Amino acid sequence: MRAETAAKVRIRPLRSDDRPQIEQLLRAAANFTAEEVATALEVIDETLAGDPDYLVNVLEGSPRQVAGYECHGPTPLTAGTFDLYWIVVDPRAQARGYGRQLLRGAEEDVARRGGRLLLIETSSQASYDKTIRFYKRNGCRLEARIHNFYCPGDDKLVFAKDIQPASEIRNRS
Repeated sequence: MRAETAAKVRIRPLRSDDRPQIEQLLRAAANFTAEEVATALEVIDETLAGDPDYLVNVLEGSPRQVAGYECHGPTPLTAGTFDLYWIVVDPRAQARGYGRQLLRGAEEDVARRGGRLLLIETSSQASYDKTIRFYKRNGCRLEARIHNFYCPGDDKLVFAKDIQPASEIRNRS
């Protein structure tokens, strides 16, 4: 990523005034169905209402301009496992390293919370090829493939990433 691009962005917690921009991002992403957009917005609303199961951060490209967001949270009934539910970057802002920054931010937050494993589910559809390559490039390994999960011909792919303790992440910086 170019240095000037990195200097212009910051990751911060979700605010209520981010919701309309997140809705626009979700609708602009070619992969999501109307039902998926509605589900993502329900999660945003639950987060804004104080639900501790969802942790949402936005990537602010310029003041008050949301260029992407991610949502993760602890996996119930596990010791240190977290799920990455959503990671979305504005299609006009892709290929600038923003997705990588959002993923790293989620990993660091999981580490701070004592997490040890991050799980990510995605579709096997050809329209998700860039997404699959993104996870592989960023150190995620394919742990499972559930054939015909979403519908015939659309498998669920489960990626996993081991999370280093927060002290090791700080020492890398």
